[in-house]
Amino acid sequence: MLSPDEFREEYPPERLDDELPDTPITSLRTIQYLYGKLYTLATAGGGTYGPYLTPDEAGDLIDTDDSLIVVRVDLSGEQPVLATDGSGPIEVTRYSADLVERVGHCKYPAAAGIDHSITHQAGRNSDPEKLARYAKERLTKWATDPVVQEASGDHEDGWIVEALATLGEDDDALDRIEDELTTKLGGESTTALLTVRVKTEPDGEYQWPGDLDVFKEAMRQRKLSKLVTKNKADDSSGEATDLVTGQRTRTVGTSEDPQNYFLGKQLEKFPGLDIEEAWRTHSISEDAAVTVMNAETFVEACKYPTFGAKVYYLPYFFGRASTEEIYELYNLLYQATTEDDDLTPVEKAYEDFQDQDDTALRFYVSAVMPHQMSRYDVFGETLNGRLLYPRDLARHHNRIVSDTSAFNTDTDWSAPLPTNENWGLLTADTEALHSVSSGWYFYQTFAERDDDEADADDPRIEALVSVLGGDAIAVETLLSEYVDRIIADEDDDDLEGFPSFRVASQFAQLCALATETLDLLTTDDPGKRPITIEPDYEVDIMESLEDIQIIPDGGHPAAPKLESFIEDTPAIARTSNADEVLDEADAEHRQSVRNQRRGAFMLGALVGEVGSYQEYSEDRSTTLVDQFPVKSITQSRVKKVTREAIGKTLTYTRQEKKSGGSFPGTKFEHVVEELRKTIVKPDPDDWDIDTEDLRFYYALGVTYGLNDHPEWDNQADDTEEDI
Repeated sequence: MLSPDEFREEYPPERLDDELPDTPITSLRTIQYLYGKLYTLATAGGGTYGPYLTPDEAGDLIDTDDSLIVVRVDLSGEQPVLATDGSGPIEVTRYSADLVERVGHCKYPAAAGIDHSITHQAGRNSDPEKLARYAKERLTKWATDPVVQEASGDHEDGWIVEALATLGEDDDALDRIEDELTTKLGGESTTALLTVRVKTEPDGEYQWPGDLDVFKEAMRQRKLSKLVTKNKADDSSGEATDLVTGQRTRTVGTSEDPQNYFLGKQLEKFPGLDIEEAWRTHSISEDAAVTVMNAETFVEACKYPTFGAKVYYLPYFFGRASTEEIYELYNLLYQATTEDDDLTPVEKAYEDFQDQDDTALRFYVSAVMPHQMSRYDVFGETLNGRLLYPRDLARHHNRIVSDTSAFNTDTDWSAPLPTNENWGLLTADTEALHSVSSGWYFYQTFAERDDDEADADDPRIEALVSVLGGDAIAVETLLSEYVDRIIADEDDDDLEGFPSFRVASQFAQLCALATETLDLLTTDDPGKRPITIEPDYEVDIMESLEDIQIIPDGGHPAAPKLESFIEDTPAIARTSNADEVLDEADAEHRQSVRNQRRGAFMLGALVGEVGSYQEYSEDRSTTLVDQFPVKSITQSRVKKVTREAIGKTLTYTRQEKKSGGSFPGTKFEHVVEELRKTIVKPDPDDWDIDTEDLRFYYALGVTYGLNDHPEWDNQADDTEEDI
């Protein structure tokens, strides 16, 4: 395969423009057609027969010992005979780069059967007996193949093929081929191509298959025949408009496909499909079909395994690409094919295009699940994949956890939510783009599944394809997945304590997806609309501890932090500008649900505060957090949990005051007072917030409460009385 520099030198702009289609990219098929064109130009070259050759199939044999076995046939006399001059009837040599075009190899991918070309590729380490059979079949099987016979019958040099078939009827000649081959291999096995060279003139040279048009045309016709006869079709062909070129021409119905889409057996794609009439449903011309098949190497290089599926990221340029864009595209495809690394195609493209904000580069993205050897279930696909979406999502996520007041503080009190350098989603991660584009971003936050049983309904795959294509994810899906993962973590005996880092990661992800410029969250429920709005967090949300310790009304020093977090988080804020775009009924419903959500958050916060106190001050192994796990929280239990949490608060307040503690009000008063405000109206028995919504924001509150403490690193000298 030509390197990018060699490709540019071999195909200057004018020549390249002549070789490429005039039509813009409009579908997966047109992408594959362009890939196939580029691959053919880079390997077999242009011309009529270039798309039909498969030079890379035997690329690993180049410059290896005993990798090319040649049957030499003299056709210059009255009768065809095996060669007696030079190296004799069998030549065993090295397959070299300068012979690639001359042997004219065209691989047939079937497990059983001969290759389309007279040149045939043997299996790995074939023994001399098997190689001798393959060598003889150049005369006995390929030359007598009905399609080869028909093609050669209409060709001016068809007599060459007939002569080979005649020689194949000579048992003595066949025995000599086997004996000579076995002798020259010394009885050893080898991996090789087997081909034929013929001499047609007494004083002429022995010619390779690539030197003779009759061999190439017969090869072409054999390959074309498979496009209309697969899956027991007799002749699935007819005149129609080619879906790639738009030309009226002969089209075929059972061509192969690099991604195994639109195959004759995929009846779920085409209910009631008549295989003989498949060309009507999926009309593609012969040459276009073959070119599409040649795209396989580039297509397979642009896939990434995740969630038990294959995710394809096929780069292309929107519209009809310029020659300069084609050079850039070839460079991307070449890198994906030749470089052995763990980067997704999105990351490779980012390395080349990271400084270009307004680029025409797009990605066709699809997630597929192999189902049997040659059938794929398509989970999701889009033509609108862009670097913008995964790149900016990664950037915004890093910004949220590293630069905003939700996760950071320069004061003497902790940030609302924890960070952790060992959690990829809770630190500014240089691998964030890889996390997003590979699907790891959702693997860390969504419910776990057995990847061996992946199915089309896997929400992780749906979310990945949506993000890559800039499509919004339903809030309902996120909340359901988040809660399922939280509950699974709580139930996991191998995990200790409440999954605060998991919840914080999920919330950071939720905030990043809500970024206004990305707009990757959606819902049809007015009550959930605030969740889709980007939070307005700032850094340094409160004064230093020294400045706020003396609070005139006897409030808690962390109250300003809580107040800011609530008001800057649209999902739980007391008011929202978003209400202005809704009618009054929807606005009332939205505010009601938001109040309920805030109540769930405050309840969780108090449970977290009390639980943390019980663990560290009371040395209890079972705390209120353990007593009321996320899965236990329902609308009907809100009042019970509230009474229990407030009751514990009063108990610990009395205990501390009896033991000499001096502080105004009750413990966690800033949380208790806010909870009382939100839990009274409407009565929790009348709440209509969804269970997943209720549980996630309760879990977020627990995480907040567990993390609500002095920033010990900044206040090493403070005592408990000081706080």
